[in-house]
Amino acid sequence: MSLDEAARQLKMAAHDAQVAFDCIGLGELDRAMENAVTLRAAADAALLALGQANETMSPEQAEVAGENAMVQLQEDS
Repeated sequence: MSLDEAARQLKMAAHDAQVAFDCIGLGELDRAMENAVTLRAAADAALLALGQANETMSPEQAEVAGENAMVQLQEDS
């Protein structure tokens, strides 16, 4: 996995957290739980990707890859 994937997964987790939050406010608890589960899966995937990157990348490589990941997310949006 790459930092691109970690960033993408974290963005998905943030979205799912917001949807779960909104569903709680609407009293849609089943839907809130579904989004909480998907946010946890995305956060776990991001954690795995970050752990692998931390083990295999130098700080300089991580900086370049992180900048590229942010650019890619902006282009995809």
